[in-house]
Amino acid sequence: MKVKMLCRDPNDYVRETKKDIFKMPRNYDSSLHPLEVPREYSRALNSTKLERVFAKPFLGSLDGHKDGVHALCKHPTQLSILLSGACDGEIKIWNLAERKCLQTYIAHDGFVRGICMNPSASMFLSCGNDKIIKHWSYDPLSKSKSCDAIQTIVGKTFYTSIDHHFKKPVYATSGERVDVWDINHLEPVKSYSWGVDSHYSTKFSPVEHNILASAAADRSVILYDIRQSVPMRKVVLAMSSNQICWNPLEAMIFTVANEDHNLYTFDMRKLDCPLQVHKDHVGAVMALDYSPTGKQFVSASYDKTIRIFEANNGHSREVYHTKRMQHVMAIKWSLDDKYIISGSDEMNIRMWKAQAAEKLGLMKPREREQLEYGEKLKEKFKYFPQIKTIKRHRHLPRPVYNAIKENRIIKASRQRKEANRRAHSKPGTVPFVAEKKKAVVDEQE
Repeated sequence: MKVKMLCRDPNDYVRETKKDIFKMPRNYDSSLHPLEVPREYSRALNSTKLERVFAKPFLGSLDGHKDGVHALCKHPTQLSILLSGACDGEIKIWNLAERKCLQTYIAHDGFVRGICMNPSASMFLSCGNDKIIKHWSYDPLSKSKSCDAIQTIVGKTFYTSIDHHFKKPVYATSGERVDVWDINHLEPVKSYSWGVDSHYSTKFSPVEHNILASAAADRSVILYDIRQSVPMRKVVLAMSSNQICWNPLEAMIFTVANEDHNLYTFDMRKLDCPLQVHKDHVGAVMALDYSPTGKQFVSASYDKTIRIFEANNGHSREVYHTKRMQHVMAIKWSLDDKYIISGSDEMNIRMWKAQAAEKLGLMKPREREQLEYGEKLKEKFKYFPQIKTIKRHRHLPRPVYNAIKENRIIKASRQRKEANRRAHSKPGTVPFVAEKKKAVVDEQE
């Protein structure tokens, strides 16, 4: 009589120590794994749900200002240093890691409109409503705590923003005109104007260092080359823009924060139509800042919310808000791509995670592998209805939620009216205009 038995050698699957590694053979033939896709879908669904459960983006706040925070400035080399300017003329230097104020300056009489730092981080500059530009020395190793400016420049008009060149000892200010200054001179080297009495914001390009952009009161966005004596190009939008930010990796791309609740991304070589319209805000967009990767940017709005957008997506992937937070006037994305810092009208500076569900601190290798595996599965099944709904769902403040519903009704009504006019008019009388092109009124060179 013969008896057939399964015989396994324990040495094949039992490890004597943790360092013993056995390669487990696996056959990837799909016919041998008929339930692989349903199993992966269940894991992707659970991973998406857990992401929403652990989404706690708010990290903490910095208290100390006595008025609304309207200006923020990042240190060019240190992640933990932040400069902030308030409406009472006070400038504070913060250590974000320790969440404490390092130094306070009584800088201006009135609003601090702009702060910037030179590339070597040896000094920072500020401007305000009192028509004064001040140069301040920054040396964290110095024992003397002097609160006096090393240079004061009294201008003829008020200043609304200031930005430093990324390579040269040159900076630019905006006000009744756009002025370019040398750090060692008391008078502007060049002044630009193009039929407008006020400019709200100005910004140097981080890639093409000699290119400068400004947002003006006549609803225009103007481009300059500081090597030339006249402006280069101009595009007029339907409503005025509050701030400009350049993409740090794509030289020709910039985004403007507009009063019509939207953000517009342009290619400076073709200004007749924006590349992308970023929607979802229900109030004027006051500020924005790109991430160091150039793939995302964050926007701050008068509707008391912060939204994070993909650079090539028209709708936000994340919205942040708290009960106490009022109109958000300033926003910055940290240089390590992990944090967002916001300044608002109720005198607080808040720190947020760029990825709401990201776990901070050290992770074990197996935990990191599990998270990476979950991310790949969510990417694979992101268009499935249930996963898509859970991933997009957000709890919003009631005023924002009601405003979104109202805007949706207004937009549908406007589209219906336009379609009816086109249907009941002679062919070609009411041409179809794409939504992107409606924002641009005029382009000039």
